[in-house]
Amino acid sequence: MSELVHAASGLSGTVEAIPQEPSPPGRRRRWWVALIAFAFLAEMAVAMITTAVEQTPTIDEPVYVGTAVVYWQQHSLRYNPEHPPLGKLIIATGLAFADVHLDPAFTGDQTQLGRHVLYESGNDPGRLLLAARLPVILLTLLFGLVVFAFARELTGSAGGLVALALYAFSPDVIAHGSLATLDVPVAGFLLTSVWLLWRARHRPAGYLPLAGLALGAALATKMSALAAVPVLLLLAVLSVRRARRLDPKKAAWLAGPVAATVFVLVAVAVVWASYLAVDPGLRWATPADLPGVEGLREVADWLPFPQPYRDGMHVQFGFEDQVWSGFLLGTHYFGSRWYYLPAALLVKTPLGMLALGLAGAVVLLVVPRLRPAALYVLAPPAVLLAAAMTGERDLGVRYALFVPVFLAVAAAGVVSVRRRWARPAAAVLVASTAISSLWTFPYYLPYSNEAFGGPARTHLRLHDSNVDWGQDLGRLADRLGERHPGVRVWLVYKGSGVPSHYGIDAADPLAVPPEQVHGLLAVSDSAIAKADDRLAALIAGSTPIDDVGHSITIYRRS
Repeated sequence: MSELVHAASGLSGTVEAIPQEPSPPGRRRRWWVALIAFAFLAEMAVAMITTAVEQTPTIDEPVYVGTAVVYWQQHSLRYNPEHPPLGKLIIATGLAFADVHLDPAFTGDQTQLGRHVLYESGNDPGRLLLAARLPVILLTLLFGLVVFAFARELTGSAGGLVALALYAFSPDVIAHGSLATLDVPVAGFLLTSVWLLWRARHRPAGYLPLAGLALGAALATKMSALAAVPVLLLLAVLSVRRARRLDPKKAAWLAGPVAATVFVLVAVAVVWASYLAVDPGLRWATPADLPGVEGLREVADWLPFPQPYRDGMHVQFGFEDQVWSGFLLGTHYFGSRWYYLPAALLVKTPLGMLALGLAGAVVLLVVPRLRPAALYVLAPPAVLLAAAMTGERDLGVRYALFVPVFLAVAAAGVVSVRRRWARPAAAVLVASTAISSLWTFPYYLPYSNEAFGGPARTHLRLHDSNVDWGQDLGRLADRLGERHPGVRVWLVYKGSGVPSHYGIDAADPLAVPPEQVHGLLAVSDSAIAKADDRLAALIAGSTPIDDVGHSITIYRRS
């Protein structure tokens, strides 16, 4: 690393310039760049679609799918207020083609709604889930173009390809980009906003409102994006100041406060529009059991957002006030640990991506020409990670999915170092990331890097959406039918799927005395990680004989 700092800090002239008008050889090179970029995105699309087809519902997906159906068919905001509507409206664009049936008289809660839509209304759960997941897959691929464009503007085509490769092969991005959830959309919208703020340094009038749109989309997808607002406001002001220095007359009307106001107003308007798109009448009744707030949390009630948004923040605060259990590096605990997310990211990020990302961050900080970009590329994920580390829910790196997304862009800085070893080293690290990612196909959720034993051993270090989010119920059914037909099955399953729908005839081993549990015992790895004394005793008296998707372990009990 010290050699990298020395090489990068040598002279700003060691950083290659981006050609403005490519010559005929340059045009041919541009076609090669486009072809390679397409290949990366095609690989990512195949990985995500394959994963989406093979996986059964994860824990959160039925709620989002059910809520999206209610948005589309009933124009009601009554379900899932803890998350704003935009992400579920995106999911609804796929469900619009699926001929979804929903009983208009249904009155259950949001968990019951998801089960009702997927399993109790005559719909095909697999078809519905794929329809819901495809819009998120498409959006994830489009965010890949943003990663490429941002990195290319900073470091040229080679840097753009490095960044895109890391993004396209990131197991966490593939895993969550193939699900009908909100984590990739909010990370991608935030990156898009930052990229547009970077471009606003030259054309503030054109790009500042677009950056506000992207920020508004992030805020209208997940409330966790609120933590990024102060740093993005600062970036908006800095971009306008830069533009005014370059062309005082052209940007004379855009003073810092005016720029910040325009940026915020556009973002707020997007949030309002997302609610009005669901229900133009904005009909909403504050729940009687809504958690109260006090202290700094009272600021939520003064935000310029619709009442259901502000009430949703109360729901989120209520979640944060609960005591959650976690599992990290083999230890089950209650409460939260401030270092959980950095440790989990260390386990679940490919080693090549970690090395390139950290080295690229050093280059951004050291090389004079790239130093202005460091604030744009590094500050937003740093602030978001710091905010996420204060949370009470140690449930997965999905709460920090913006880290690999921004890290991919930062990694592009390495190719700007004009040393013989720089680009070959970057190529080797990209290749190692690709090999590690391809090796885990199609089991991306339980991925961990080779330093921690790979996906087969992730359940010994982490739990929940890092490993076992209920995604392998269908694979369990196939495995039981292929290898263990006719054997008595006992099941401890952590997820939202319905085992009987997939042909699994299983009983609950915790509902009978241990001496009655004979045959096969299938246990979700998250349940193993948090096993109470009774389940632990059952497991201790059993012999592991099979593994399903690195998320469910099958034992034999004689």
